[in-house]
Amino acid sequence: MKNFWPTFRDYALIAIGTLIQTIALRIFFVPANLASGGVSGIAQLINHYTGWPIGLMVLLGNLPLFLLGGRFLGGPGFMMRTAFAIAVYSFFADALLWLPFFPRAGITDDIVLNSLYGAVVAGVGYGLVYRGRGTSGGSDILARILNHYRSISMTQSYLTTDALVILGAGFVFGWKEALYAVITLYVSGLVVDTTMEGSSTVRTALIITAQPEEVAARILQEMERGVTRISATGAYTGEERVVLYCVVSRSELQMLKDIIHACDPKAFMVVGVAHEALGEGFQPFKKHASA
Repeated sequence: MKNFWPTFRDYALIAIGTLIQTIALRIFFVPANLASGGVSGIAQLINHYTGWPIGLMVLLGNLPLFLLGGRFLGGPGFMMRTAFAIAVYSFFADALLWLPFFPRAGITDDIVLNSLYGAVVAGVGYGLVYRGRGTSGGSDILARILNHYRSISMTQSYLTTDALVILGAGFVFGWKEALYAVITLYVSGLVVDTTMEGSSTVRTALIITAQPEEVAARILQEMERGVTRISATGAYTGEERVVLYCVVSRSELQMLKDIIHACDPKAFMVVGVAHEALGEGFQPFKKHASA
């Protein structure tokens, strides 16, 4: 029962988060022709021409990415959460239209209101999914694959993918809608940050634990993040201790907390906010030309 509750909580957060995302999709994005980015954005573009169900296309579009990127999604638990998020999102994206009272045409014709409110609602949904230690598939999976094979940072991968979708939306829906889609993506990112506590995309962690080897091994294996061991001495006790230092993205912070708690509930951890991380897994170093 002790291990059941955290798992139930994660899946509940993912289910609620994906439901909120699909509400934003159906009430704000689709009626206003605002591409939401990622696989769901591509599904919107295809749906515009073919009428094929968006949810079904999201599922089919994520399937090859999930199979290809399975080895880069962390441990089995993380893979299961991501698969669950994709399946629930795909289901709700179409199932909402089955409800007789659901506003298929949206609730407003104002594209500004659709873009802003859609961004806020979707951002809350994404934040809840991240808090449940899952991802929404699509861009998340592709970003991990590109990061592993091409050493492209996660942030750059997201920007590239979303930029291509919005470019396609410009040709399909019109450039005014594409410009508002840019605003939507930006605002939703800010809301995700707020939902995940804080405004930065990167978190730093100093960990003092009696089980440094176990904690470090699980971070390396399940999160595929680097860990630095720092030798330290307690000022009060005079004892030699090992301090672990690592940097993670906002969506990985909850997973890091859960790993530490599972290994050593009495561990001490300090979480900091970093405005920029350069190096493997994050933004690459760039050589700027001298003036």
